[in-house]
Amino acid sequence: MLSRSIPVNLPNQAYKVVIQAGGQADLGSILQAQGLVKPGQKLLVVSNSQIFRHYGPDIMDSLLNAGADVEKCLIPAGERYKTPKTLQKIYDAALAHRLERGSALVALGGGVVGDMTGFAAATWLRGIGVIQVPTSLLAMVDAAIGGKTGVNHPQGKNLIGAFHQPRLVLIDPHTLQTLPRREFRAAMAEVIKYGVIWDAELFDLLENALVLDRVEALGDDLLGQILIRSCQAKVDVVTKDERESGLRAILNYGHTLGHALESITQYRQFNHGEAVGLGMLAAGEIAVRMGLWTEVDQSRQMQLVEKVKLPSAWPGDLDLDTVLTLLSSDKKVKDGQVRFILPQAIGQVIIHDQVPPAIIRGAIQSLQA
Repeated sequence: MLSRSIPVNLPNQAYKVVIQAGGQADLGSILQAQGLVKPGQKLLVVSNSQIFRHYGPDIMDSLLNAGADVEKCLIPAGERYKTPKTLQKIYDAALAHRLERGSALVALGGGVVGDMTGFAAATWLRGIGVIQVPTSLLAMVDAAIGGKTGVNHPQGKNLIGAFHQPRLVLIDPHTLQTLPRREFRAAMAEVIKYGVIWDAELFDLLENALVLDRVEALGDDLLGQILIRSCQAKVDVVTKDERESGLRAILNYGHTLGHALESITQYRQFNHGEAVGLGMLAAGEIAVRMGLWTEVDQSRQMQLVEKVKLPSAWPGDLDLDTVLTLLSSDKKVKDGQVRFILPQAIGQVIIHDQVPPAIIRGAIQSLQA
């Protein structure tokens, strides 16, 4: 049975990413073993109704058995609800449950729940603990690790946020059995991302897999390797650059254009992973046009995206002027220049802030349906 603990050795907040099959039912005892919960401690579990229906009762029982004083807060599901208005619901629940500085929030859900709960924890009483219990592959390999938290502004994704590291990340791969197939495929874009930016062996592993588009076809061994290698890649980068002063920016591969695509389609046409996949293909096309990497490697990336059955064509009716305008308001802009993460080889990327608009436009046009 899969069980692995990956240390995240940050100077101000060291913690562990625990990957444990069936681990959700043991959350209370896992927290007790690490000294992260004590009798009478107030905890607030934040989730949405769909996720909570599947996993909430076991989580609540486990925490109650550990002696905690536990309540829940259910928020709407979906990226379009990742707003300050929804955040207010978490604050209201924190106030009603009389959370103190020694209290903690427990994020039970996907990336939206994790990001919002983390930001609420970062800002309630100027900072309380947060425990991340991701239930989607996207959150497991990306959002739950590294301390990035936030909510969206109408003009851009995650413009309101804070760095706030969790006390623990608990990944239970059994929860993926109830993950909708579209959500699983979307998350595989982030897994492919780690192969391109950091781990060429992971990329090769994905290329050699017979099927990648549904979790039940992977088998426990391949799924375990995907989780461990992806989490380790994220941890490696975060521990070298906690607050994105340099290297950590490579984790945004595919996200610069992906966020613009999400925003222009009002978070309704593509989910996050699908947009990131299209953003990676566009970044790869930009890199080809700038002579940074080969058409062969771009083709390999395209084939993996299609193997996962993610969309590989940008909308044909997209207003490219609007895309370019949105890029200028992206949170990764520095000194007025949009920073792109561009691939040089499988497992190697660079940060580039001198990409001409004409090349961006041409790259997207070449991928439009």
